[in-house]
Amino acid sequence: MTTNDLAYLGLVELGQAIKARKVSPVEATRATLDRIGKLDGTLHSYVTLMAESAEREAKAADEAIGKGDYRGPLHGVPVGIKDLCDATGVATMAGMPRVNGKNIASKDSTVVARLRAAGAVVLGKLELTEGAVAHHHPDVKPPVNPHNADYWSGASSSGSGVATASGLCYGSLGSDTGGSIRFPSFANGVTGIKPTWGRVSRAGVAKLSPSLDHVGPMTRSAADAAVILGAIAGADPDDPTALRAPVPDYLAEAGKSIKGLRVGFDEAYASTNVDPLIVQAVRDAVALFKSAGAEIKPVRFPNTEPVIQGWFPICGAESAVVHEKTYPSRKAEFGPGLSDMADSGHKASGMDYAKAHEIRLIFRGQLDVLFEDVDIVVSPAWMRQNLTNKEFDAFGQKETDWPELIRFTSPLDMGGVPTISLPAGFNKDGAPYGIQLIARQLNEPVLVRAGDAYQRETDWHKRRPKLAP
Repeated sequence: MTTNDLAYLGLVELGQAIKARKVSPVEATRATLDRIGKLDGTLHSYVTLMAESAEREAKAADEAIGKGDYRGPLHGVPVGIKDLCDATGVATMAGMPRVNGKNIASKDSTVVARLRAAGAVVLGKLELTEGAVAHHHPDVKPPVNPHNADYWSGASSSGSGVATASGLCYGSLGSDTGGSIRFPSFANGVTGIKPTWGRVSRAGVAKLSPSLDHVGPMTRSAADAAVILGAIAGADPDDPTALRAPVPDYLAEAGKSIKGLRVGFDEAYASTNVDPLIVQAVRDAVALFKSAGAEIKPVRFPNTEPVIQGWFPICGAESAVVHEKTYPSRKAEFGPGLSDMADSGHKASGMDYAKAHEIRLIFRGQLDVLFEDVDIVVSPAWMRQNLTNKEFDAFGQKETDWPELIRFTSPLDMGGVPTISLPAGFNKDGAPYGIQLIARQLNEPVLVRAGDAYQRETDWHKRRPKLAP
């Protein structure tokens, strides 16, 4: 096996090879660190590399497995974490250069602690947009889309998307407040799960908008995402909002038949003002599910327009509270993206927030009704193909830009329901695009089953990026 072939093994595949002692955790970790050294000077996906501790963790995993102490499919597997998540002894900068070296974590965030408990090797902290809003701070080099450097790498989990797509880790942690697992998954051709709100603890994870923030896995397949989600999900005494529902075996859903699965499809919702390439990808997915034995049911998706508008005062007001100790008192240290979000929160009234909250509750109820009749809904993840970097630099000049960007993502953060983002094709410039599947609260297992069924019949998720051969 060449080092490049090793880099592009799936997380599950590598875990099986490690268990069978065909590949050692030390070998996989060193090969990945070497690859990061060769490629990340161009791709800029890591902000902090934790090479020494990663080597120690890999050796410990190798020794434990050799003694028969095997912890499961993550044991010895190298992963990356978004730099919102605390890791003991390492700075959490959250995409904000002003924090440089000042915010040293005294303990692991719950998600990092759980990855380590599962035996994963933590390679380092991955770059993100400033404060997990849409833009990188002007002093930060944005991660580069490895399929085409002229295209956007997504926000805010850009580093997670780039590193995962490029074989610089076998999976990563991202976060999603308005679409920030799904955008970089879409842009970089990887698979991401935005779990049910509260399914994964947020203890020790820097906040953007606490009632909207979700932490979830970004990997190269649905099965791989299932492994990470299974490790990080569950109740947490350090986060009272973490749901106490039992954590199922998500990986057990991979490989299962979807015969009889009830698949909802709203033709108008998926096609109105949506790029024809994306519409076709959604229709192709519906046809694939039908051919695999699923029952396709026409549905009418709840009206999302008021929910999209309601997202702005909620996210703005909550982000203003998150940064109230430093903003606007230290405004000069903030980039324009995070400043704009905080300013919008200062301008929002209590009535604005209350109205948005009521809209949100109504929408959640409408989703509950929808999912009485279907198991999943197939939907675009974005209304268009990816933007070029030049197009994204000019983005926001039109009043409709931001609502259009988050049209298919923010309502599902507001609703708190789980989604899986799946690669679904490439445009004429070789830039990826994708679709998403949506399910009712806590039904991540059906998303893994359906996502895996889709990926057994397609190979979009296996395409290697040209800038990371």
